[in-house]
Amino acid sequence: MPPCTPLCPGQPAARVVAALFPGAIEADGSVSRPRLRALIAADPAVMDRLNAAVHPLVAAERAAFLAAAEADIVLLDIPLLFETGAAGSCDAVIVVSVPPDVQRARALARGMTEAELQIILARQMPDAEKRARADHVIETLALDTARARVREVIADIRRRRARDA
Repeated sequence: MPPCTPLCPGQPAARVVAALFPGAIEADGSVSRPRLRALIAADPAVMDRLNAAVHPLVAAERAAFLAAAEADIVLLDIPLLFETGAAGSCDAVIVVSVPPDVQRARALARGMTEAELQIILARQMPDAEKRARADHVIETLALDTARARVREVIADIRRRRARDA
């Protein structure tokens, strides 16, 4: 069984989505991503309402995670890192990226429509700008290459931490 995500039944984000957009909820109480995407496609303002309700929950969960962390390096996966201003709270920023045609093919293969992808991309900072702002960029064209780059980035972060200590 896959781990429960914030969109699983009973989770705070799922409860918020259920209150705001009951049509996006499955019979078991989980969030239907396809239905939610359809609502956003029909009315882009839905995304603003969703973000306003869910982002504070995500920020609280992130703060609790960081407070409990015992590792020397903690990774945060924040899709809208720059757009939400969260980059300022990070010691280093890693952008994971692929060329636009690969990104498109991967999104469509996961069931997203072209229109849904365009709505999401329109809300995001362009990839080139994210790359320019990042401390590290990891391209994910090939898994082996990406894994090797992750190891390089971790080693670099550890070197910097040791130097700055």
